[in-house]
Amino acid sequence: MIRLKAVRALPLTALRTFEAAARHGSFTRAAEELHVTQSAVSRQVQALEDRIGVTLFERNGRRLALSLEGRLLANAATDALERLGEAVSSLTSAGGSFTLSMLPSLAACWMAPRMRDFSAAHPDIDLRLSASRHLVDFQREGIDAAVRYGPGGWGDVEAELLAQEQIFPVCSPAYAARLELRHPSDLIRATLLHNDVPDGWRDWFAAAGCAGVFTEKGIHLDEDTALLRAAAGGEGIALGRSVLVADDIAHGRLVAPFDVRIAATFSYWFVTPLKTCAGRKVEIIRAWLMDGFAPYRPSSPAPPGTSGE
Repeated sequence: MIRLKAVRALPLTALRTFEAAARHGSFTRAAEELHVTQSAVSRQVQALEDRIGVTLFERNGRRLALSLEGRLLANAATDALERLGEAVSSLTSAGGSFTLSMLPSLAACWMAPRMRDFSAAHPDIDLRLSASRHLVDFQREGIDAAVRYGPGGWGDVEAELLAQEQIFPVCSPAYAARLELRHPSDLIRATLLHNDVPDGWRDWFAAAGCAGVFTEKGIHLDEDTALLRAAAGGEGIALGRSVLVADDIAHGRLVAPFDVRIAATFSYWFVTPLKTCAGRKVEIIRAWLMDGFAPYRPSSPAPPGTSGE
C-alpha cells in the first residue's frame, strides 16, 4: 500500500518529462518532443529529483548521463507509459479498421458468408480480411490478429484453440446418386479429388477398412476452395474438412455419403502477437470467432449437417 501511494503521488508531467529526457539523453531534444522550453524540462526533472530524493542525472558540463537510479527509473517509466498508452488507445479506438489474416479457403467458405452478420452486430468496426497461406509477420504486414491452421505450439504468438475438424468424403448430391455411393468400397468407381493437406485419402480408406481402394489417380488441386467447388460441380468426390463444408452441406450443395470420419491433424487457432495489450476490437473479434467456431470444439456436439463416426 505504501509503494502504491508513493507511485500515485508522483507528478505525471514530471515523470513523462524525465522519461523523454532519459530516452533522448538531452534536455533540448526532450523539450522539442514535448513542445516546451529546455528550462521547463530542467525544472520538471529537478522537481522529480526533489520529490523522490535521488539524483537521476549526472551533470558534467554539457554532458548528461543517467545515474544508476536514473536508469532504473527510466526503464520502469518507459514501460509504464507504453502500457498506459496502449490501454488508452484500446479504450478510445473501438472503431476503425481491423485486419484479420486467415487461409483463403477459410475466408471464402466460412468467413465471407458471415461478414454481413459481423458488420450488423458491430457496425463501428471495419473488419478487413487478409487471405494468405503463409505465417504472417504482424507488425511488418499490418495484421492485427490471425486464424492459423496448424498444430499449435508457436512460441512467437499467443494462440487459443478455435476448432478441431473431422475429415470425410463429400460430393454433389447428383454425383452420389449417379455412382450409387452406399459403401466406401463404391469409391473404386469414383474420381478422387486430391489436395495437399497432411490427412489424405490413404488415411481415410484405412479408417474405412478399404485400403485397397486408394489410388493416387484423379484430379489434384492445391487449394481447398477450388477442390470443394469441383466437388460441388460434380467433377468427383473430395475429402472435406468439417468447418469448410458445413455451409455447403446445410444448403444441399454437397452431401457426405458415408459416416466414416477421421480427425484432422491440424486445428484452427486465434492468434495475436505476444506481449500486446488486447484492445476492445481484439476482444470483440475473439469472442465473435469463439462463438462461431463453438460447434467444432471438442466439448461441443457435431455441427448441423454432419454426424459422428
